[in-house]
Amino acid sequence: MKKWIPAASGLVAGLMAATVFFADFSPGPKGEAAKDNSNKSNAEKVYVPFGEKDDYYLFASGGHSGQMFIYGVPSMRHIRTIPVFSPDSATGYGFDKHSKEMMGDYTWGDLHHPAFSETNGDYDGKYMFATDVGNSRAAVMNLETFTTRDIIRVPNTSGPHCAAFVTQNTEYMFLPTRFAVPVGQEYAPLDDYSSKYRGVMSAVTFDEKTEKLSIAYQVALPPWSYDLSDAGKKMSGDWAVMTTYNTEEATTNLEINASQADRDFIVLFNWKELEKMVADGKYDTVTGQKMIFPEKQKGGIYLVPVAKSPHGVDVTPDGTRFIASGKLAPTMTVFSFEKAFKAVENKDFAGERNGIPILKYESVMEREVNPENALGPLHTQFDEKGMAYTTMFISSEIVKWDPNTGETLDRVPVQYSPGHSVAAEGDTVAPDGKWLVALNKIAKDSYLSVGPSHPESMQLIDISGKMEVVQSAPVNPEPHYAQMIKADKIKTITVYPKDEKNPDAVYKQDDTKIVRKGNEVHVYGIAMRSKFIFDAKAKRPDTIEVNEGDKVFIHLTNIDFDQDITHGFAINGYNLNMEVQPGQTNTLEFTANKVGTYPLYCTNFCSALHQEMTGYFLVKPKK
Repeated sequence: MKKWIPAASGLVAGLMAATVFFADFSPGPKGEAAKDNSNKSNAEKVYVPFGEKDDYYLFASGGHSGQMFIYGVPSMRHIRTIPVFSPDSATGYGFDKHSKEMMGDYTWGDLHHPAFSETNGDYDGKYMFATDVGNSRAAVMNLETFTTRDIIRVPNTSGPHCAAFVTQNTEYMFLPTRFAVPVGQEYAPLDDYSSKYRGVMSAVTFDEKTEKLSIAYQVALPPWSYDLSDAGKKMSGDWAVMTTYNTEEATTNLEINASQADRDFIVLFNWKELEKMVADGKYDTVTGQKMIFPEKQKGGIYLVPVAKSPHGVDVTPDGTRFIASGKLAPTMTVFSFEKAFKAVENKDFAGERNGIPILKYESVMEREVNPENALGPLHTQFDEKGMAYTTMFISSEIVKWDPNTGETLDRVPVQYSPGHSVAAEGDTVAPDGKWLVALNKIAKDSYLSVGPSHPESMQLIDISGKMEVVQSAPVNPEPHYAQMIKADKIKTITVYPKDEKNPDAVYKQDDTKIVRKGNEVHVYGIAMRSKFIFDAKAKRPDTIEVNEGDKVFIHLTNIDFDQDITHGFAINGYNLNMEVQPGQTNTLEFTANKVGTYPLYCTNFCSALHQEMTGYFLVKPKK
């Protein structure tokens, strides 16, 4: 008894001490401190406990991987890769019938500039668009399923780099091009560059009902390189802007020859006016496309001088200004839409270039901003107060400044050489503030060595008060651009709904069958934990037997209507794999050109008996 009393008293003393030092005696509802970052350590700011979720999705360009990388913010955890322009063996993307048809004969892509669909200038969380610089394609992803739904090859263009950017109600996605080529990409000597080459911009529409992309019209712009772009908002909602470089029209040694002129241009265009031109028949038909030639069909397109070799051009949240800067100049320029509209109305031009009127710099410029010792301004994002955050590639920092006055408000170093940045909903009419991510091109010595090539990095910056880097995450090449959206705006589905009208879908075991039509074999099967059934009436329902040379169609439906019970389907030795998500029907189409016995199996872990989810694909030799 004497031993118990000191032990108990020690326990009580410990509890009292814990109460004094750790209990929350503050008034008001508990848990509110979690919303305030001011008193948190950096680790606490980015910590998302198990069972809780991030506040934002970050969609980051995968560059020359051809994929889209998805992260949670603030945790910066990589949570998904969406295959878009390149095959992905993990999901069978590029192997199943739909994705194989979308990709055509291409085996890689260079994914740039993701852009969300918008309603009234705000992200609506429905779709994500992106472009392929490597093979001149555009794609759209459905955000209910995080899958690519359509890809189009864009004719008459080469390298849509400064796209995709969408108008404020997703009327159009504009795809200007990085490389000038002859229209139709026909052969023409480089000595004829100025007369025969063009930088074609495409106006692409999206049909939400069919989930298909289409080209509405194209514009044959001068043979310059078109870099970045942005659509107007509110009072500038009918307009868009994009930067150019190599207005020198050089054809070799561009690092020298494309930086000779003191100024390049921003292209300012009224897409509503271009749309009306096309409706009125004011266009030429070239390679089957409606094409506007600005030197012939006048109006709607203007040039604004800007510091040489500009990169980013960004519209302020209120839509009243656009901000641009030259890579080789330390100065950002704030331009006024209102002044530009007045200059257009008054024909206040400083001549023409390639048939396009040039607005006087002084007539459109509002102010030049030159933060002390900041070098290499590239790209600007905004917070909820309309303050600007610009990446400085050469001085390796993010500078916060006031577009209304040009005053530098704050700055923070990053590691190293940020090309782009993304703020929470930072290019919409209503940015969130809170977070900004620097997309750094170089991250040497930041992480464990993986050989001569180092990973790039994304650094999370708290912008709710004084700017502070709170997290750094390695990323696969190349985080060329990104967009950050509130998590609650995206409404994913848990299972695919039944589609009784789909002739390839089977939802009951008794309806499974194998049908031969000449040398075609159609398999209407199901996947379920933990077996395949291809023909319920067969002696071995999990076996497919065909003849050498047969064209085989395997239509497989996952009838496990439970979230996250995804099945895979692969034929060993046949270089085939596809994924079938809950409720989904997917199709493999191929020729049985190898005789023999080939096990088939589920590639995606689905249950305790996943290993037993197998069967055989038998190919009989020709007689």
